[in-house]
Amino acid sequence: MEDDTDTADARPGWLPTLKRRVAAAGETLADLALPPQCLACDRHVARLGGLCPVCWGEFRLIERPFCEQLGTPFAYDLGTGALSAEAIADPPPFERCRAVAHFDEVARKLVHGLKYRDHVELARWMGGWMARAGADVIAEADVIAPVPLHRFRLWVRRFNQSAALAQAVARQAGKRFEPVLLKRVRATAQQVGLTASERDTNVRGAFRVMPGSRPEIAGRRVLLVDDVYTTGATVKAATRALLRGGAGAVDVLCFARVVRGGD
Repeated sequence: MEDDTDTADARPGWLPTLKRRVAAAGETLADLALPPQCLACDRHVARLGGLCPVCWGEFRLIERPFCEQLGTPFAYDLGTGALSAEAIADPPPFERCRAVAHFDEVARKLVHGLKYRDHVELARWMGGWMARAGADVIAEADVIAPVPLHRFRLWVRRFNQSAALAQAVARQAGKRFEPVLLKRVRATAQQVGLTASERDTNVRGAFRVMPGSRPEIAGRRVLLVDDVYTTGATVKAATRALLRGGAGAVDVLCFARVVRGGD
Protein backbone atom coordinates (compact mmCIF):
# COMPACT_ATOMS: atom_id res chain seq x y z
CA MET A 1 0.00 0.00 0.00
CA GLU A 2 1.40 3.42 -1.00
CA ASP A 3 2.18 6.05 1.61
CA ASP A 4 -0.45 8.78 1.10
CA THR A 5 1.57 11.17 3.26
CA ASP A 6 4.52 11.11 0.86
CA THR A 7 2.21 11.83 -2.08
CA ALA A 8 0.60 14.77 -0.30
CA ASP A 9 3.96 16.18 0.76
CA ALA A 10 5.24 16.07 -2.80
CA ARG A 11 2.28 18.03 -4.19
CA PRO A 12 3.24 21.50 -2.87
CA GLY A 13 6.67 21.16 -4.47
CA TRP A 14 5.62 20.57 -8.07
CA LEU A 15 2.51 22.80 -8.14
CA PRO A 16 4.40 26.10 -7.68
CA THR A 17 6.95 24.95 -10.26
CA LEU A 18 4.18 24.18 -12.74
CA LYS A 19 2.56 27.56 -12.10
CA ARG A 20 5.87 29.36 -12.70
CA ARG A 21 6.40 27.49 -15.97
CA VAL A 22 2.86 28.27 -17.15
CA ALA A 23 3.34 31.94 -16.26
CA ALA A 24 6.70 32.02 -18.07
CA ALA A 25 5.12 30.41 -21.13
CA GLY A 26 2.35 33.01 -21.04
CA GLU A 27 4.90 35.82 -20.93
CA THR A 28 6.78 34.29 -23.85
CA LEU A 29 3.61 34.14 -25.95
CA ALA A 30 2.78 37.72 -24.99
CA ASP A 31 6.30 38.84 -25.98
CA LEU A 32 5.90 37.19 -29.37
CA ALA A 33 2.59 38.94 -29.96
CA LEU A 34 3.67 42.29 -28.49
CA PRO A 35 7.47 42.61 -28.32
CA PRO A 36 8.50 44.22 -25.00
CA GLN A 37 9.55 47.86 -25.08
CA CYS A 38 11.92 49.89 -22.93
CA LEU A 39 10.10 51.35 -19.93
CA ALA A 40 11.46 54.81 -20.73
CA CYS A 41 11.33 54.89 -24.55
CA ASP A 42 9.91 52.94 -27.50
CA ARG A 43 12.97 50.81 -28.27
CA HIS A 44 12.52 47.05 -28.16
CA VAL A 45 14.18 45.13 -25.32
CA ALA A 46 14.82 41.46 -24.65
CA ARG A 47 12.52 41.15 -21.63
CA LEU A 48 9.47 42.89 -20.29
CA GLY A 49 10.15 45.41 -17.54
CA GLY A 50 13.62 46.52 -18.56
CA LEU A 51 15.45 49.49 -20.00
CA CYS A 52 17.18 49.52 -23.36
CA PRO A 53 21.00 49.83 -23.37
CA VAL A 54 20.80 53.54 -24.23
CA CYS A 55 18.45 54.42 -21.36
CA TRP A 56 20.23 52.09 -18.93
CA GLY A 57 23.52 53.80 -19.72
CA GLU A 58 21.97 57.19 -18.87
CA PHE A 59 20.10 55.97 -15.76
CA ARG A 60 22.20 57.03 -12.76
CA LEU A 61 21.59 54.76 -9.80
CA ILE A 62 22.30 55.95 -6.27
CA GLU A 63 24.55 53.44 -4.58
CA ARG A 64 26.86 53.49 -1.58
CA PRO A 65 28.72 55.46 -0.42
CA PHE A 66 25.97 57.92 0.51
CA CYS A 67 24.76 59.97 3.47
CA GLU A 68 23.25 57.54 5.94
CA GLN A 69 20.40 59.92 6.75
CA LEU A 70 19.56 61.77 3.52
CA GLY A 71 20.76 59.14 1.07
CA THR A 72 22.65 61.68 -1.06
CA PRO A 73 25.65 60.10 -2.81
CA PHE A 74 29.22 60.85 -1.77
CA ALA A 75 32.08 61.22 -4.25
CA TYR A 76 34.18 58.92 -2.04
CA ASP A 77 33.68 56.72 1.01
CA LEU A 78 33.64 58.65 4.29
CA GLY A 79 33.15 55.59 6.45
CA THR A 80 30.22 53.79 8.04
CA GLY A 81 27.38 56.04 9.17
CA ALA A 82 28.81 59.19 7.58
CA LEU A 83 26.46 62.17 7.31
CA SER A 84 26.43 64.91 4.69
CA ALA A 85 26.93 68.57 5.58
CA GLU A 86 23.25 69.18 4.80
CA ALA A 87 22.10 66.47 7.22
CA ILE A 88 24.32 67.89 9.98
CA ALA A 89 23.29 71.52 9.38
CA ASP A 90 19.57 70.87 8.98
CA PRO A 91 18.61 67.42 10.34
CA PRO A 92 15.35 66.13 8.85
CA PRO A 93 12.52 64.81 11.04
CA PHE A 94 12.74 61.37 9.38
CA GLU A 95 15.53 58.97 10.27
CA ARG A 96 16.65 57.75 6.84
CA CYS A 97 15.88 58.41 3.19
CA ARG A 98 16.64 56.09 0.30
CA ALA A 99 16.13 56.55 -3.45
CA VAL A 100 16.77 54.46 -6.55
CA ALA A 101 18.32 57.06 -8.85
CA HIS A 102 19.14 60.65 -9.63
CA PHE A 103 16.17 62.56 -11.02
CA ASP A 104 17.72 62.67 -14.49
CA GLU A 105 16.09 62.44 -17.92
CA VAL A 106 15.43 58.68 -17.77
CA ALA A 107 14.02 58.83 -14.23
CA ARG A 108 11.89 61.82 -15.25
CA LYS A 109 10.40 59.85 -18.16
CA LEU A 110 9.50 56.98 -15.86
CA VAL A 111 7.99 59.21 -13.17
CA HIS A 112 6.03 61.30 -15.66
CA GLY A 113 4.85 58.19 -17.49
CA LEU A 114 3.36 56.89 -14.26
CA LYS A 115 2.18 60.24 -12.92
CA TYR A 116 0.73 61.99 -15.96
CA ARG A 117 0.37 59.46 -18.77
CA ASP A 118 -1.58 56.72 -16.99
CA HIS A 119 1.16 54.09 -17.47
CA VAL A 120 0.17 52.46 -14.18
CA GLU A 121 2.02 49.27 -15.17
CA LEU A 122 5.27 51.16 -14.47
CA ALA A 123 4.57 51.03 -10.72
CA ARG A 124 5.35 47.31 -10.65
CA TRP A 125 8.81 47.70 -12.13
CA MET A 126 9.66 50.97 -10.39
CA GLY A 127 8.52 49.42 -7.13
CA GLY A 128 10.89 46.52 -7.72
CA TRP A 129 13.85 48.88 -8.03
CA MET A 130 12.68 50.72 -4.90
CA ALA A 131 12.45 47.46 -2.96
CA ARG A 132 16.12 46.78 -3.71
CA ALA A 133 17.34 50.34 -3.10
CA GLY A 134 15.48 50.58 0.19
CA ALA A 135 16.07 47.06 1.49
CA ASP A 136 17.50 48.27 4.80
CA VAL A 137 14.65 50.65 5.64
CA ILE A 138 11.99 48.24 4.35
CA ALA A 139 13.31 45.44 6.57
CA GLU A 140 12.67 47.53 9.70
CA ALA A 141 9.32 48.99 8.63
CA ASP A 142 6.12 47.99 10.44
CA VAL A 143 3.85 49.66 7.91
CA ILE A 144 4.26 51.26 4.47
CA ALA A 145 2.24 54.36 3.57
CA PRO A 146 2.22 56.78 0.62
CA VAL A 147 2.31 60.56 0.63
CA PRO A 148 -1.38 61.35 -0.04
CA LEU A 149 -2.91 63.64 -2.64
CA HIS A 150 -5.61 66.13 -1.76
CA ARG A 151 -9.02 64.77 -2.72
CA PHE A 152 -9.50 67.35 -5.50
CA ARG A 153 -6.16 66.54 -7.11
CA LEU A 154 -6.87 62.84 -6.72
CA TRP A 155 -10.19 63.33 -8.51
CA VAL A 156 -8.47 65.13 -11.39
CA ARG A 157 -5.54 62.71 -11.67
CA ARG A 158 -7.67 59.61 -10.88
CA PHE A 159 -4.95 57.84 -8.93
CA ASN A 160 -2.09 58.55 -6.55
CA GLN A 161 1.25 57.57 -8.08
CA SER A 162 2.88 57.41 -4.64
CA ALA A 163 0.21 54.96 -3.48
CA ALA A 164 0.82 52.79 -6.55
CA LEU A 165 4.55 52.68 -5.77
CA ALA A 166 3.98 52.06 -2.05
CA GLN A 167 1.63 49.18 -2.82
CA ALA A 168 4.16 47.62 -5.19
CA VAL A 169 6.93 47.90 -2.58
CA ALA A 170 4.73 46.49 0.19
CA ARG A 171 3.60 43.57 -1.97
CA GLN A 172 7.17 42.59 -2.87
CA ALA A 173 8.37 42.99 0.72
CA GLY A 174 5.38 41.30 2.34
CA LYS A 175 4.75 44.36 4.51
CA ARG A 176 1.49 45.96 5.59
CA PHE A 177 0.26 48.64 3.18
CA GLU A 178 -1.88 51.46 4.58
CA PRO A 179 -3.05 53.73 1.72
CA VAL A 180 -5.11 56.09 3.90
CA LEU A 181 -2.90 56.39 6.94
CA LEU A 182 -2.37 60.09 6.21
CA LYS A 183 -4.80 62.66 4.85
CA ARG A 184 -3.91 65.80 2.94
CA VAL A 185 -6.20 68.23 4.74
CA ARG A 186 -5.26 71.32 2.78
CA ALA A 187 -5.05 71.79 -0.98
CA THR A 188 -1.56 73.09 -1.78
CA ALA A 189 -0.13 74.78 -4.84
CA GLN A 190 2.08 72.80 -7.19
CA GLN A 191 5.62 72.63 -5.80
CA VAL A 192 7.23 72.95 -9.25
CA GLY A 193 8.92 76.31 -9.61
CA LEU A 194 8.89 77.18 -5.91
CA THR A 195 12.02 77.90 -3.89
CA ALA A 196 12.96 75.66 -0.96
CA SER A 197 11.48 78.05 1.61
CA GLU A 198 8.32 78.49 -0.48
CA ARG A 199 7.95 74.70 -0.69
CA ASP A 200 8.22 74.40 3.10
CA THR A 201 5.56 77.09 3.61
CA ASN A 202 3.33 75.56 0.95
CA VAL A 203 3.05 72.14 2.64
CA ARG A 204 3.33 73.20 6.29
CA GLY A 205 0.39 71.70 8.21
CA ALA A 206 -1.00 70.08 5.06
CA PHE A 207 -1.06 66.53 6.46
CA ARG A 208 -2.83 64.80 9.32
CA VAL A 209 -3.00 61.23 10.56
CA MET A 210 -6.50 59.81 10.19
CA PRO A 211 -8.07 59.42 13.68
CA GLY A 212 -8.78 55.73 13.16
CA SER A 213 -5.17 55.11 12.12
CA ARG A 214 -3.51 56.33 15.31
CA PRO A 215 -3.63 52.91 17.01
CA GLU A 216 -2.12 51.36 13.87
CA ILE A 217 1.04 53.49 14.06
CA ALA A 218 1.43 54.06 17.81
CA GLY A 219 5.12 53.50 18.56
CA ARG A 220 5.69 51.81 15.19
CA ARG A 221 8.14 52.53 12.39
CA VAL A 222 6.46 53.89 9.27
CA LEU A 223 8.01 53.82 5.81
CA LEU A 224 6.74 56.83 3.85
CA VAL A 225 6.81 56.45 0.05
CA ASP A 226 6.88 59.21 -2.58
CA ASP A 227 7.90 59.38 -6.23
CA VAL A 228 10.47 62.22 -6.22
CA TYR A 229 12.49 63.92 -3.48
CA THR A 230 13.38 67.48 -4.49
CA THR A 231 13.98 69.62 -1.39
CA GLY A 232 12.26 67.15 0.94
CA ALA A 233 9.60 69.68 1.99
CA THR A 234 6.68 67.33 1.31
CA VAL A 235 8.04 64.24 3.05
CA LYS A 236 9.27 66.33 5.97
CA ALA A 237 5.79 67.80 6.47
CA ALA A 238 4.23 64.33 6.18
CA THR A 239 6.81 62.91 8.60
CA ARG A 240 6.00 65.55 11.21
CA ALA A 241 2.31 64.68 10.92
CA LEU A 242 3.08 60.98 11.45
CA LEU A 243 5.22 61.72 14.51
CA ARG A 244 2.51 63.96 15.95
CA GLY A 245 0.08 61.12 15.32
CA GLY A 246 2.12 58.75 17.47
CA ALA A 247 4.52 57.01 15.06
CA GLY A 248 7.69 55.82 16.75
CA ALA A 249 9.93 56.63 13.78
CA VAL A 250 9.65 57.42 10.07
CA ASP A 251 11.88 56.48 7.13
CA VAL A 252 11.42 57.68 3.54
CA LEU A 253 11.72 55.81 0.25
CA CYS A 254 11.51 57.55 -3.13
CA PHE A 255 12.03 56.42 -6.68
CA ALA A 256 14.25 59.37 -7.62
CA ARG A 257 15.79 62.37 -5.94
CA VAL A 258 17.30 65.64 -7.07
CA VAL A 259 21.00 65.67 -6.23
CA ARG A 260 22.42 69.16 -5.97
CA GLY A 261 25.41 69.55 -8.22
CA GLY A 262 24.60 66.18 -9.80
CA ASP A 263 22.33 67.29 -12.65
